[in-house]
Amino acid sequence: MENGTQFGDLPEFMDFEYLRKNTCMNLCNLANLAKSPSMPQEVRVETRRLTNFTNLSWKASATGKVKGYNVLMRETTSPVWEKKMFTADTKMDLPFSKDNYFFAVQSVSEDGNEGLPVLPTPAGR
Repeated sequence: MENGTQFGDLPEFMDFEYLRKNTCMNLCNLANLAKSPSMPQEVRVETRRLTNFTNLSWKASATGKVKGYNVLMRETTSPVWEKKMFTADTKMDLPFSKDNYFFAVQSVSEDGNEGLPVLPTPAGR
């Protein structure tokens, strides 16, 4: 208490039901990540030829049983991934411009657990 104003986190102001739900959600996400394969390695986007197409490539995940990969896509103005495309390959050619979209690649296990997305770095300079 300072000059009549209460400062600090106090138990009487805590919403414990909200904390419980938030903790459960965090644990579920951590369990899903623990079951997922590791991230794809060396995710690259081709930048030598600036066209209205995007060529992505990556190396397989170092650990975990990988069923395939999701290529995620969103417009540059969107805060969330808008499209998800599955492939068992380690490359994908997309009919979308790299100027208008952000891309990422994530590993998918045989059980469907998804790893963390990896943003590509420029290749071919």
